[in-house]
Amino acid sequence: MTLPDAAAALLFVGVVAYAILGGADFGSGVWDLLAGDARNGAHLRSQIDRSIGPVWEANHVWLIFCLVVLWTGFPRAFGPLMETLYVPLALAAVGIVLRGSGFAFGHTFSGDARDRAELVFAVSSLITPFFMGCVVGAVAAGAVPASGAGEPFSSWLAPLPLLIGLLFVLSSAYLAGVFLIDDARRAGEAELVSYFRRRAIVIGVVAGAVAVLGLVALRADARFVYDGLVGDGLPLMLASLILGGLVLVGLIRGSHRLIRPLAVGAVVAVIWGWGVAQHPYLLPTSLTIEGAAGAEPTLTAVIIVFVCALLIVGPSLAFLYRLSQAQLLE
Repeated sequence: MTLPDAAAALLFVGVVAYAILGGADFGSGVWDLLAGDARNGAHLRSQIDRSIGPVWEANHVWLIFCLVVLWTGFPRAFGPLMETLYVPLALAAVGIVLRGSGFAFGHTFSGDARDRAELVFAVSSLITPFFMGCVVGAVAAGAVPASGAGEPFSSWLAPLPLLIGLLFVLSSAYLAGVFLIDDARRAGEAELVSYFRRRAIVIGVVAGAVAVLGLVALRADARFVYDGLVGDGLPLMLASLILGGLVLVGLIRGSHRLIRPLAVGAVVAVIWGWGVAQHPYLLPTSLTIEGAAGAEPTLTAVIIVFVCALLIVGPSLAFLYRLSQAQLLE
């Protein structure tokens, strides 16, 4: 493995972590939006608050990690991405800001002001994953030229990016539903376990259908990545299909054992399958990982800092998540 490949692998580690932890975080906002009015959805929202309240800011550390690795390790890709996809990226950033504000003010205000803040939180939880998915779809479609200055609107306002954006929203809600089943079970909330289980099954099926449509669009608009998925990435795609199927079977049978790690594994397999499919390109098919990489001393420093952060910050984050799962944080 070359130094640029190692740095790219670290970038994908960050992408995976953000997709799982940040995705479940955003997905909880989708469940908040579907909870109904303030009176009928109060109990459900209370469970969501208990689940994400202690960790919602920590989950977004991984986005900062990805951005730092991208602009320091791969500056020749960072520039074109920002020049071409600044519209969906800016909208995703606006969603993050509004979501954080809505969540914070929703716990400060009361009455109508609190209801409006919670609505902002819920709607913004749709905005950010959707536009991030549009960015990924545009990259896969080869709509980001290495020279930069690609089309700011047509690059992502196309069937494939829009489908990937929708798939990101559904996948986030699906992950959140699976996570919330586990959290509600630990809290002894049998009614909420049943609530999330039924809806997670529906969203899982819908997400699977959208994924199939996404493959059709991928074949039409991103043939290089599609060929990679059915080639070197096929084992990972099959693994994701099997793991996702096991989760659905467990949900239908009401067996909640291991559904969380299985759901996480299904998402991880898809992301790594995407990475394998578009290798050796960072921007298919105009910029390779080697071509996008910065100077070797910079890449070495990025890898060293990552290892140090993993040793220093990793245990703290793991302890935080452990305390949260044990319902020991308020």
